Amino acid sequence: MIHILTDSTSDIGLTRAAQLGVEILPLTVLFGEESFRDGVDITSEEFFDRLSKADTLPTTAQIPPETFVDAFQRLTADGGQVLGLFISSEMSGTYQSAMIARGIVGEENIAIVDTHTVTFGLGLLVETACRLRDQGFSLAELAAEMEALAPRCRLLAVVDTLRYLKMGGRISGVTAMVGGILGITPIISIENGLVVSVGKSRGRKAGFQFIRKWLEEKEAIDTSLPVAFGHTNMPSAMEECMAFFQKETAGAQLCPSSIGAVVGTHVGPGAAGLAYFVKT
Repeated sequence: MIHILTDSTSDIGLTRAAQLGVEILPLTVLFGEESFRDGVDITSEEFFDRLSKADTLPTTAQIPPETFVDAFQRLTADGGQVLGLFISSEMSGTYQSAMIARGIVGEENIAIVDTHTVTFGLGLLVETACRLRDQGFSLAELAAEMEALAPRCRLLAVVDTLRYLKMGGRISGVTAMVGGILGITPIISIENGLVVSVGKSRGRKAGFQFIRKWLEEKEAIDTSLPVAFGHTNMPSAMEECMAFFQKETAGAQLCPSSIGAVVGTHVGPGAAGLAYFVKT
């Protein structure tokens, strides 16, 4: 049996994980001296409630190697195999922790892929891996396919507020103030394993129009593979996004997601976007 293991930054949720047969290991979220296991001790809604009241941004702690050792030993004890898909190695030491644990437990029945992405982009890879596993792919075939698909995975989202980018030092206070007055919202993506700003708009709908133009001019969506949509504590924004891109995603399996603590810390509530695989 092939077990697919991911971390809480995949934002696929416990209900969907149970449906897929996926196991999730949580990162730790720290508000000052208080620590919470992401998705276990604190829900997404509780996280954003705390974030709205925070004077400084929370931090996150990677999953330690010993947690992976325990999980790998348990999942391979009866001859099982493990495919690990975790947060980008450029964003967290979680991937490196998993590789250390793999070396301790043994590499024969464990494959780990550096996804170079996070949140519903990572969740999209997990969804696709489960589909292929259920089609009978071997562990080696799954790992090879994920290695090939990861560079084709894109994530684009419209951020609703500049407050948290300012708190995290990503933009200056003056920029945040002027942007707030003018109603400017950035469009973010993931490049080289890190969250970056790729454009700006005045309002969410204009942001979606920016993304549509991006799709028309740069790359088309491969609708033979799943497409993920996500939001930060505002399902209505995600629903608006799904409706806006209905034509571009027609025929694809759609995977809704609620963005959790790691990305949510920096973009704040009200963000919405989509993740997809580029058509080759």
